[in-house]
Amino acid sequence: MMFGKILIANRGEIALRIVRACREMGIKTVAVYSRADQDSPHVSFADQAICIGDSASAESYLKIPNIISAAEVADVDAIHPGYGFLSENSHFAEICESCNIRFIGPDHRVLELLGNKQKTRALAEGLGLPVIPGSNQVLSTEAQALETARQIGYPVMIKAVAGGGGKGIRRAHNDVSLGSAFLTARAEAEAAFGDPGIYIEKMLERPRHVEIQVLADRRRTCLHLGERDCTIQRKNQKLLEECPSPLVDLSLRNTLGRLAVRLVREVGYVGVGTVEFLLDQAGNFYFLEMNGRIQVEHPVTEVVTGIDLVKTQIRLAAGEKAALLQRDIRFRGHALECRINAEDP
Repeated sequence: MMFGKILIANRGEIALRIVRACREMGIKTVAVYSRADQDSPHVSFADQAICIGDSASAESYLKIPNIISAAEVADVDAIHPGYGFLSENSHFAEICESCNIRFIGPDHRVLELLGNKQKTRALAEGLGLPVIPGSNQVLSTEAQALETARQIGYPVMIKAVAGGGGKGIRRAHNDVSLGSAFLTARAEAEAAFGDPGIYIEKMLERPRHVEIQVLADRRRTCLHLGERDCTIQRKNQKLLEECPSPLVDLSLRNTLGRLAVRLVREVGYVGVGTVEFLLDQAGNFYFLEMNGRIQVEHPVTEVVTGIDLVKTQIRLAAGEKAALLQRDIRFRGHALECRINAEDP
């Protein structure tokens, strides 16, 4: 049964995007906002709005009890987390489920698995997805990191196990730089994710970053919607998204899509997500990670495929089956999305 009212546990552009999708589907929306956002557009565009705390995100958009209280007061059927904030927080998803509120995203157990990059990497490798040479366990000491880096060979990438958004990632080209990079990445991971776990991968020189958009329903129907190229980045954050990728031909698209769907089916994923790969200069590809949420760059896929991903996400969360099969997916035209940053050069 389709939801009658959805609370949007987010702000800004993605909150407006979800309001628009819900309005077109005939679903009422509840916006939440911090005191700093009381005049923001998403507050006035939603059918109802509830203040959930002070200006700091930790006192509002990241405060689970406040969001759950708002959901109960508004008597909603579901919560859409958008991206960022609590969108990949397995604890939040579990609390929603325990309160009989549908979390619009994968099951909390799936989110917990995907939130651990090391475990997801091991699972992907077991399913036959190529992975970048790297450590097979979490590294807790600088000595372990040094030994692993020497075994793999420099340069290496030091990454947070619970990473995301470009945080907790550092490069090291020798033993000297590894020590400081390990400590910095570990501290950043602890501050950003509450988990200092670190692992190491071989650093690919001038790789292409390609991600496959996937969706799956509760009947284990899984399909992909092609790729987005997000190679152009700044501080490990994507600046430009392109669909389709100028590097990916039909054969490679089908191969990456098939592997992505294999992983989605194995983890029991339900909803809309993304499986990311790196391509090296020799044409080899490697699994990078899977994101269990809608992404900032989802509109470029919508433009090229004609499929509304936010509406699809809501329908899948409500238990509806996927409306299309893989053979129904068609790609038309080309789309770009750019992130504009204000920065002192």
